[in-house]
Amino acid sequence: MSISPRKLVKMARKWQRVASLRQKRIKADDVATSNDFSSEKGHFIVYTNDETRFSFPIAYLNSSIFRELFRMSEEEYGLPSNGPITLPCDSQFMGYVASLMQKKAAKDVEKALVLSMASCRYLTSSSSSYYAHTMYID
Repeated sequence: MSISPRKLVKMARKWQRVASLRQKRIKADDVATSNDFSSEKGHFIVYTNDETRFSFPIAYLNSSIFRELFRMSEEEYGLPSNGPITLPCDSQFMGYVASLMQKKAAKDVEKALVLSMASCRYLTSSSSSYYAHTMYID
């Protein structure tokens, strides 16, 4: 099942809107207001299953890696009705994804990662150490 880019952007905007409403409520109740809940303009926020926060440019929503991560997140956790987007991977794996995106990895590398993600139920530190190891070998 493939998610169209338009539907993916629509889902991401919905998640961001829901998350921003939650952030405003938290900030209003919080005595010491913090910018920890906000993101830079043109970025989206995701959390890993070990509760690490990542901020990525909106342009990354077009990547097959994020489309697969969002699909897996929806299967695992459902659509967030009142909270942040949580991806079914740990921070080590997400760090690897971030480095791939920053280095503008080739499409075949993205495709290989997506295929391996689809075959894994959970992206834990054991699988991320494999990806980190292969990153240094290549």
